[in-house]
Amino acid sequence: MMKHLTISTSNDLVRITPGRIVYISADGNYSTMIQADGTARTLSYQLGQIEKAITSQLGMDGNIFIRIGKSLIINVNYVYYINIPKQKLTLSDATTFSHTVTASKEALKMLKELLEKEASKL
Repeated sequence: MMKHLTISTSNDLVRITPGRIVYISADGNYSTMIQADGTARTLSYQLGQIEKAITSQLGMDGNIFIRIGKSLIINVNYVYYINIPKQKLTLSDATTFSHTVTASKEALKMLKELLEKEASKL
């Protein structure tokens, strides 16, 4: 059975398969989840709380998510382009959507090194 990430509040519930999440960004005491279909959903949880939910609910399936700096959790399967000097990260499926976000140079450098290391294992 396919795993889902379920985020529930007193008023609503979001239940989504991990592959449909492109990234989640911090927005004060809230977070914004961007989905592969372009939908942006505001969640009444801080990024750290969502990070814990990913770990506890998805287990090893949650390894597709990486926290980048203080304000982003990304789905590494959608990393398309990293530009460290410009602090830009493009997340895309290369056909239907493309989202460019900013992150610190240090966070992007670490992400680039991680992906290079992963690629060298193949």
